[in-house]
Amino acid sequence: MSISSEAELSEEQSRAIAATVREELARRRMSRQRLADDAKISISTLEKALAGRRPFTLATTIRLEQALSVPLRTRKAEPIQPPSPPLASLGVAPGDLGYYSRPAVAWIEGEYLTIRPSFGDANAMYAYRTLISWDEEGSCLRFRESERMDAAFTQFGSVSVPNQSGHIYLVTNRHGQYRLIIAARPTIAGEMYGILTTLQVERGSQLIPVAAPIAFIPLQSMGECAFGRIVEGDRDYARYRSFLKRTTNEPFARFLPG
Repeated sequence: MSISSEAELSEEQSRAIAATVREELARRRMSRQRLADDAKISISTLEKALAGRRPFTLATTIRLEQALSVPLRTRKAEPIQPPSPPLASLGVAPGDLGYYSRPAVAWIEGEYLTIRPSFGDANAMYAYRTLISWDEEGSCLRFRESERMDAAFTQFGSVSVPNQSGHIYLVTNRHGQYRLIIAARPTIAGEMYGILTTLQVERGSQLIPVAAPIAFIPLQSMGECAFGRIVEGDRDYARYRSFLKRTTNEPFARFLPG
């Protein structure tokens, strides 16, 4: 249905139009008579509308818009769309961690025996515990190590699970200093194998980058197991060494010669 050109605008609209017209007249140093002539309306009609003694009509407003080349009618505001709920409320991880949902990664949650080589002794290994669990506040998987002999170097951080690579990233970021583990997705037994990249302490306080194989074995499948420094002759040495060797033997990861 079309609106009559003689339809009167609301009091609020008329006040807003009058204010804009007066501003344009002052800015252009234009007389009201000149505007009435250009808009082809009577000076009486213009004066009464500007003084608020009568509302503007749609026809008068259109003619004034054409004479001033200025829009006087404000368009209806677009309906405000409600904001999308935050990802955290949907149980979805942030984009920089892969946009995964909790059900999609529930099979990674759990406690793992973690095995890596000793950086100072080629015949020794270190074993400790890693817990991977869902963090409700951060809406993502987090990991935390424990049972480490060198407790001061215990690591904890976020878990990234992007669809593109099919791998799992355990990321530690402390004041811009990173440690990264890249692991293949779990085997049918729930084991994960990959590469650890970190910094090795040399003489004094010197640090150098180092990479090594690493294995995550579900603790529930291990029965009794030892933590700490594992050396040749220990009860679990051969079993732990076989896990670690799977990383490169299968291979889940590859170390290239320099």
